[in-house]
Amino acid sequence: MKILQVIQFFSPEHGGSSTGPYYLSKELAKRGHEVTVYTIDYKLSREWMESLHQVKVCPFKTRLSWAKFYVTPNMMKNTQEEIKFSDIIHMHNYRSFQNIIAHYYAKKYGVPYVLQAHGSLPRIMAKQRLKWIYDVLFGYRLLRDASNVIALSQVEAEQYRAMGVPDEKIAIIPNGIDLSEYANLPPKGSFKKKFGIDEDEKIVLYLGRIHKIKGIDILVKAFANVIEKLDDVKLVVVGPDDGYLVELEALIKALKIEDKVLISGPLYGKDKLEAYVDADVYVLPSRYEAFPMSLLEAYACAKPVVCSRVFGLKDLVLNGVTGLLVEPSDIKQLANSIFYLLNNDNISEEIGLKGRRFVKENFTIENTVDRLNNLYGEVLCQSSPLLHKNGRPRTDMVKKGRR
Repeated sequence: MKILQVIQFFSPEHGGSSTGPYYLSKELAKRGHEVTVYTIDYKLSREWMESLHQVKVCPFKTRLSWAKFYVTPNMMKNTQEEIKFSDIIHMHNYRSFQNIIAHYYAKKYGVPYVLQAHGSLPRIMAKQRLKWIYDVLFGYRLLRDASNVIALSQVEAEQYRAMGVPDEKIAIIPNGIDLSEYANLPPKGSFKKKFGIDEDEKIVLYLGRIHKIKGIDILVKAFANVIEKLDDVKLVVVGPDDGYLVELEALIKALKIEDKVLISGPLYGKDKLEAYVDADVYVLPSRYEAFPMSLLEAYACAKPVVCSRVFGLKDLVLNGVTGLLVEPSDIKQLANSIFYLLNNDNISEEIGLKGRRFVKENFTIENTVDRLNNLYGEVLCQSSPLLHKNGRPRTDMVKKGRR
């Protein structure tokens, strides 16, 4: 099957909405599909490109960016043939210039497509007016014309319904993780040695974008309470700045806990794994989440987790089994939960092992792509007429779609 993946960003810096499609592309190519990725050149990961030996990655030059809307005009001139002869298009995220262009040519040449929003549907936080304008001009049409939409969870399925998508077009397929990357973890102590952390000091780890929606301010305030009871502990914040770093540093300074907090910046590959291995607890106190890949990564490293009880997290954390759930923005409850895990090593270890079993049983990339393959096959079977507008027969495509 010839599959075109349309992804605005292609870098681990942009979190699960990029990491998920990266794993998908890699596994689809491994199974013999012909996979092409359309993306933009902004913060493009060359390491990712080089690692995908069987995937064709086409980054387009960004000529204009406004309010995180990245315009790549040369995509309009150089994509027609690729789209024309694709069997199916998989659009990732929702509000992007790249989806607008892919949608136009998909309709022109009769190529079916599926849309996966990765949690980007709600008009929340910043730029709500601009999001509404995009929806009216382009978004509702994108949703209407899609053969299917992919939700990461029941919560996201409800978000699609709220946007007018009928139930029969919604497929729930969660993200998957490549567990082979976690088969041989780095030795314990490597991260601490690299960053000058005492080997007896415990680590509370946050790993993700430094953005207010992630609730890092809540974590910092809770951590200030933790160190009143437990002195030999450090908060480690790993991830790229997404507009909140200055405020975060100011808050840490105001609380006078600078010596207890390490902000490392983004870490990838082996460096990231070292952070997970040396962590004693992973914390994600988000105000909103869709399906964080970092939570699956923490599970894969057998780490206990503490997360806020919000949509996108409460179904991924089995409270008291694979981690602890706390009420959003409840600083005291968050602090108590972190302290409990830090102060009970046996319980923390047991929870971590249960988390690793949980991700192995439910969220492998192999399982995700099995379900995605089935969906692609159904889309191709249901597409009509039996010919693309370019006259190419679909019969062989349908056989491939059922693999």
